[in-house]
Amino acid sequence: MELKDESNAGMPLLKHPTVKKMVRQRYVYLLLIPGVVWAALFSYAPMVGLYMAFTDYKPALGNFWGSLFHAKFVGFQWFDFFFTGQDFGRVMRNTLVSSVLTLSIGFVVPIFIAIALNEVRINWFKRVVQTTSYFPFFISWVVAASIVMTLLSTEGPVNQFLMNIGAVKQGVLFMQEGKLFWIIIALSNAWKDMGYNSIMYLAAIAAVPPALFEAAKIDGAGRMKQIWHVLLPTIRPTIIILLILNIGNLMNTGFDQYFLLGNSLNRSYSDVVDTYAFRYGIQNGMFSYAAAVSMFKSVVAFILVVSVNSISKKMGQTHLF
Repeated sequence: MELKDESNAGMPLLKHPTVKKMVRQRYVYLLLIPGVVWAALFSYAPMVGLYMAFTDYKPALGNFWGSLFHAKFVGFQWFDFFFTGQDFGRVMRNTLVSSVLTLSIGFVVPIFIAIALNEVRINWFKRVVQTTSYFPFFISWVVAASIVMTLLSTEGPVNQFLMNIGAVKQGVLFMQEGKLFWIIIALSNAWKDMGYNSIMYLAAIAAVPPALFEAAKIDGAGRMKQIWHVLLPTIRPTIIILLILNIGNLMNTGFDQYFLLGNSLNRSYSDVVDTYAFRYGIQNGMFSYAAAVSMFKSVVAFILVVSVNSISKKMGQTHLF
């Protein structure tokens, strides 16, 4: 009877190229563990609560999970209530228009800043501009909203400037004019995030081989042509990836800025999906309805990411998956 040596039973698995690569890069995978644990706890585990969107959940004292899973199942009732309600068109209009304006301005400005900073040859001036542009990102929206409201008040610097040049005869009530709210939000978001978002483009620009610029210069290309024909095509993969991710956030307009800058006079333009869900979920106690609204927003965001990624892939451009 032939006895098999079981000591080498696991060797074929260890020799698999994927396993060998993981063993070789084991320290990289160890560094990934905190991020994976964080994502599991704070991104995927809470998704169990999406069940609330399909129930008539009523908070009660005691066990949250017991109250959730014993709540009456109502199916798509809350989704139907949202889609057929009189607020649906207004909320979606505000969310999409405001997001598209924010994307149009906030996506281009960081690219422009990164290219401009790359062209600066005075180091101290470059550092000052970088620090100044990064600073707004690190202040809370409570402080940022106060700055915006101060600048746009009837006695603020913006109105004073407009009156000094004769553009207006009296101060404009910016925060009470609903039609101006979308552009105010778009400019505020661009101002707050432009420095931080430019970091990724600066990193991409730093990776461009200097030989490409030298070759273009030998061919007679000026600095603007070098930027247009060498720099921008080289960093295009980074631009496309960030554009796909930003389009996925079209429905995720943010809550803080709309809640802080919005008021009863401009609500018809400032009420977006996030503030709408907060008002009904927290203030009115309709938790299941708010969960359904938020779930709808997440589903639309997922569809947008997949769609834009597929279009980019079919066009032969950089894609996420």
